[in-house]
Amino acid sequence: MTAHTSLPRRAAAELIGTAGLLVVVIGSGIQAAELSRDTGVALIANSIASAIGLGLIITLFGPLSGAHLNPVVTFTAWWSRRTGGEGLDGREALVYTAAQTAGAIGGAVLAEAMFGRTPGTFATQVREGGHLLVGEVVATAGLVLVIQGLGRIGRPRLIPAAVAAYIAAAIWFTSSGSFANPAGTIGRSFSDSFTGIAPESLPGFVAAQLAGGILGLVLAGLLYGSSRSVKPVPVETLTETGPVDGAAATKAAYETIG
Repeated sequence: MTAHTSLPRRAAAELIGTAGLLVVVIGSGIQAAELSRDTGVALIANSIASAIGLGLIITLFGPLSGAHLNPVVTFTAWWSRRTGGEGLDGREALVYTAAQTAGAIGGAVLAEAMFGRTPGTFATQVREGGHLLVGEVVATAGLVLVIQGLGRIGRPRLIPAAVAAYIAAAIWFTSSGSFANPAGTIGRSFSDSFTGIAPESLPGFVAAQLAGGILGLVLAGLLYGSSRSVKPVPVETLTETGPVDGAAATKAAYETIG
C-alpha cells in the first residue's frame, strides 16, 4: 500500500493508467481489425498487445497507486481493509472508482480519435446471453484470485506479469472475451469497434463482474486464509530504486492490489 502518496496523486495515476489501458485495448483492436479480416488473427494481435500494455502499466503505476485500473480490484482492496488487512478506506475506494471510470471513457475517446474515427460514438456490438455472463464471472473471479493469491503468499512482485499473462489467456478461454473490469467495460461502450460493447449490454456484464469479484474473494479466503494474517512484504524487497515522492516508509508496492 502506498500510504505516503497523496490521494490526488494516486487518483491521477488510476485515471491515467486506466486511460492508457483502454487506449491499448481499443487501439490494438482497431488496428488488428483494419490489418486482417481473419477474426482469429485480430484477436491474437489484440490479446498480445493488451497483455503487454497491461503488464507495463501495472509495473509503472503500481508503486504510486497500486495500479488497480479496475473497480473490482479496488473493491477487493476495500474489503481487505474492512477485514483487518491492508487496503483502502471507503473514501479512497470511491475516488479510485471515479478516476478509473473517467479514465476508461477518456482512453476510449482518445483511441477513437487517434485512428481518425468519430470520438464518442457508442458501440453497436450487442453481447448478450447467459453463457457470456458466466464467462465474465469466471474471468473476473480468476483475476481476483490471481491478485489476492499472490498478495497473500507474499509475492506481489509477480503481479504485473501474472495479471498480464492471465488476461491474455482469459481473452481466449472465456466465452465473453474477459472484459473483467466494470470501468473498462463502460469505456469500451464508447467505441464502435472490434473490442466494443453496446450500452444495453453493460448492466449484465457489470453485474457478472461484481459477482465474479465476490467469488474470487471467497476462493482466495478458502485457499489462502484471511487477508489479516498476511504480513506486508518489506519495501526493500520490492524496489531497487528510491521511493516515489519521498515516501521512505511506503509499504509493499502492490499491497493495495491485494
